[in-house]
Order: sequence, then C-alpha cells, then structure tokens
Amino acid sequence: MISNTDMDRRQVKTRQAVYKAFVELLNEKSFYSITIQDILDRADIGRSTFYAHFKTKNDLLDVLCGEIFDHAFSSHTDHEETHDFSKHHDLRSELTHVLYHIKSSDGYALSIMSSDGAEVFMRYFRERLTKIFEDEVKEPPQSVPRDYYINYLVGGFIDTVRWWMSNTQTPEEVMGLYSRMYMSVL
Repeated sequence: MISNTDMDRRQVKTRQAVYKAFVELLNEKSFYSITIQDILDRADIGRSTFYAHFKTKNDLLDVLCGEIFDHAFSSHTDHEETHDFSKHHDLRSELTHVLYHIKSSDGYALSIMSSDGAEVFMRYFRERLTKIFEDEVKEPPQSVPRDYYINYLVGGFIDTVRWWMSNTQTPEEVMGLYSRMYMSVL
C-alpha cells in the first residue's frame, strides 16, 4: 500500500504497525472509543512517533483510507500477483480491479466498513467511484439527469460491496451480478 520510494523502510514499517494496531482495535471497539494511547500501546510505538506520521486519530483513518483507494483507483495498473488489469481499461475491469483491492487490503477495508469510522471510508469510496463513472458513462437512459444516474450507479455499487463483504463470491462473480443489474452501463 505505501510506496517505498516515498518513505524509508523504517517509516513504512512504523505505518504498517500503526495500521495493523488500529484495525485490530476497530475489530474490538468503536472508532470513537479508541484512544491514541490504545494505538500506541498496541503498535508498541511512542507518542512522538505517532505524531510524526499522523496529526490525530481521524487523520490516521483518513490517511489509511486514502492509501487503500490510491492504488485501487490508480489509472496506471500493473500486472499483480492476484490479478492483471494492465491491458483492460473498460468500466467493468476498473470496478473489478477495485474489488480485488478492497478484498485484499489486509482486512483494513472490511474492518473500517464494519466500524463507526465507515463514513470516512465511504466518503473516499463514493468520491473515487463517482470520478470513474463520470469518466466512463457517456449517456444516461432517456430523460434521466446525468448526475442522478451517476449517483444511482455509484450507490448501487457501494451497496453491492457492502453485501459482498459478508459473502464469498470472487470479484468477477460480484461484477457479473452488478452488471446484470446495470446492463446498459457495463
């Protein structure tokens, strides 16, 4: 998730420890009841180290969500170990790629989506999805305002992902279900 070119290995290791601690805590209690001290204790780091990376607990959640989505929504896709969308640039492939990264985000996405911090995750998710749909969807069905149609498609995809998080389908199977519901787009 974190680019090694942007941070040295020690910084990457520290961030990963903080993310892991934070997600473990999200699985145990509410976002609002987690304290910075809880995160420090779980990650086994000092207060100054935490504040060298994050301003607040909300900033931590914001940065983590940003990193989850930065790669998943990257316009440059390389061949990856679990999937290869480097040669596919259609809407269905882009959305399937996003599903792979949500499912494989070390459990971060699922934990955040299941917590009361989900609103931050969903804000990022909605913003990024809206951009994809705005770029890919050319014409809505007759007499439907374009912004309404985009909102409808994004909302449907978000609800599909929420449903998928408690099921076992592959990303391709989920896209098959979603595309059957939204045939005119995909």
